[in-house]
Amino acid sequence: MVGLSIPEARERAQAAKLELIVIDSLYIPRQLPGTIIDQSPKANMGVKSGRKVFLTINASRPKTDVVPYVAGFSLRQAKNKLESKGFEIAELIYSTDVATNNVISQNIRGKNIAQGSNFEAELGTAVTLVVGRESDAPLPMVPKIVGLTLREAKSRLWEVGLNMGEIKYDYELKEDEYDIAKIYSQSPAQESRADYGSRVAVRLSGSIDKVTKASAEADAKARYTKPTEQQEEIEEIEEIE
Repeated sequence: MVGLSIPEARERAQAAKLELIVIDSLYIPRQLPGTIIDQSPKANMGVKSGRKVFLTINASRPKTDVVPYVAGFSLRQAKNKLESKGFEIAELIYSTDVATNNVISQNIRGKNIAQGSNFEAELGTAVTLVVGRESDAPLPMVPKIVGLTLREAKSRLWEVGLNMGEIKYDYELKEDEYDIAKIYSQSPAQESRADYGSRVAVRLSGSIDKVTKASAEADAKARYTKPTEQQEEIEEIEEIE
């Protein structure tokens, strides 16, 4: 019944002698309000006549909540607090400070969020974080995000102080495929160094075979190009000289 409206689902349920119960609602922008986005038991499962089917529908408007105040927390703590409340990071902007990856301030589309303001926003709203950086802080290493979904990759990049860059899809995807498409290419490559707040461009595909092959190739390339400790020491000496 996923994808159907409630009236359409009721017609099918009556024909199959099933009872429908709406237990939750979520807001997904790309789907029509009131359509069913999940059901339990799942489709094609054998059930007895009169069985209850629990539904989650797409809400007509997003829910709102108070945006957590995260200034003063570490970047990792701030990220976890925002995500646990249903928000995400829009962008990391770095500014010279006495501590690296400590959140200095936060805003939503330029509006500063002050402590105790109890500012409410729609769930899913992205929050820009201004984050501190010591002048001599070592550059972060780009993590491997090949094989991850876009949401997973963004979260992984934010953890190390990087932003998501240009996003391209391999081919035209269906509406229900965008959230499950996975990254098969990233630039800069994994285990390279990048400046704080810089962006990593990605390409995504719905092909499992393509993503699996790209992931293995990325690992092999990283092993081949990864500098040894001795090489790193030589490079450091050359920089000093």
